[in-house]
Amino acid sequence: MYSILVLAFALPVVAELNVFELHIKDHLFQPSVLYVPAGEKVKLMVLNHDPSPEEFESFSLNREKVILGKGKATLFVGPLKPGRYEFFGEYNPDSAQGVLIALPEAEWLQHKANHAY
Repeated sequence: MYSILVLAFALPVVAELNVFELHIKDHLFQPSVLYVPAGEKVKLMVLNHDPSPEEFESFSLNREKVILGKGKATLFVGPLKPGRYEFFGEYNPDSAQGVLIALPEAEWLQHKANHAY
């Protein structure tokens, strides 16, 4: 019995990953400004509602991923330093533009309190 308790407390605790959705519709990212907590790894679910493919591209996040028409993709980013990280659609760079803003903890908690997710 004692060894079971020790083993239970010895297992690593896995923090819950924050998941954020980013939609592509009419060659636009929605939302075009996405707020995330700085200092944490986050999961981005990119859902393409358009019939044509789009490539999520971000030099500042060092990510690129093709999302097929009517498809979805998962990207992991972070932990990020507080700041702005621009992204765009490689196939529609004039319209498909956005920014991910990583907020410090106090600002993130305030933002989260003001915007129910």
